[in-house]
Amino acid sequence: MTIIELERELLHLGISSDLYSIMTGGLPNEKLCIVKDDKWQVYYSERGKKSGLKIFETETEACEYFLCKVKRYATK
Repeated sequence: MTIIELERELLHLGISSDLYSIMTGGLPNEKLCIVKDDKWQVYYSERGKKSGLKIFETETEACEYFLCKVKRYATK
């Protein structure tokens, strides 16, 4: 899965973009984030900190983990 495919799936599932941040980096308040630094990172940005940081070698692993975390907010 790529970032493009992830974005499509999130739209398809009706998950609000207020809940996540894709490839923007930084620490947006109260959002699940996915970024690529040296490696792929998925974390929850909370009060200026990376909470629950997970590191992945591949885009596919990171995207699949991210999707699994936000699927519970699906409206469709």
